[in-house]
Amino acid sequence: MTPDLLEQGAKRYEARIAALDAERLNTEAGGQTASYGRLVQAGEVDVTHGRILYLEDVSVSFDGFKAINNLSLDIAPGELRCIIGPNGAGKTTMMDVITGKTRPDAGTVFFGQTIDLTRFTEAEIAHQGIGRKFQKPTVFENLTVFENLELAMKTDKRVRASLRAKLSADDLRRIGETLALIRLESEAARLAGTLSHGQKQWLEIGMLLMQEPKLLLLDEPAAGMTDEETARTAELFNELAGSHTLVVVEHDMDFIASIARTVTVLHEGSVLAEGPLDVVKNDERVIEVYLGR
Repeated sequence: MTPDLLEQGAKRYEARIAALDAERLNTEAGGQTASYGRLVQAGEVDVTHGRILYLEDVSVSFDGFKAINNLSLDIAPGELRCIIGPNGAGKTTMMDVITGKTRPDAGTVFFGQTIDLTRFTEAEIAHQGIGRKFQKPTVFENLTVFENLELAMKTDKRVRASLRAKLSADDLRRIGETLALIRLESEAARLAGTLSHGQKQWLEIGMLLMQEPKLLLLDEPAAGMTDEETARTAELFNELAGSHTLVVVEHDMDFIASIARTVTVLHEGSVLAEGPLDVVKNDERVIEVYLGR
């Protein structure tokens, strides 16, 4: 594909986002112009009601099996929410719905007050500010740690702009801050493929942070880590909470205990229990279906 075609594709994508936003505003306002209210700037998520993510009565079926069953969930800005539950509880499907990989059969999924995620593709949802990290880290192994962060930076990705791009002082500062945050300052010049599993996990989290996401979905981030790496990952998440919104799906209960504020337990596609970890751990239903005695 030629550079001109790539640039044309990028322009079509931007036009698509603008058209969807215009259509949404017209639909929600009934074609009327509001006289009063808070103006939401382009690229901003409206969290005036204190929630950045809403799922209401969401259902998803696969060949008659209900992976998600009337699931309702809401997340506050800056919250670190932990999601636990047995295999098959619907945790991964829930993330698939939020990121646009799977379309719900019923229910609503909103990012802030105004962005209906069911109307967007995966790429468009990522562009709106939702980042997802899968269990297996995905980094560019033949590039250095620094180059991975540089490549992930939120910039104009059109071919001509990329060819002319040079790192500014602010870009270098942001990369440096991210390297420090993910504990890889001393590994900046190292090839990503030579990092340990835990370090690759941190690098991928750093790559997501370079895209300035408003919501981070993290699927079993501590899986396969050493005890030391797990402890450092918990420190990282606790540092991110407040300035970032994190939803963490995890089975490691010791890790959950080190980061948990509010814990949501899923079972058979619905919320079984929710609250502080100590309360959830002593819930007889949770003990029965997940934790055991």
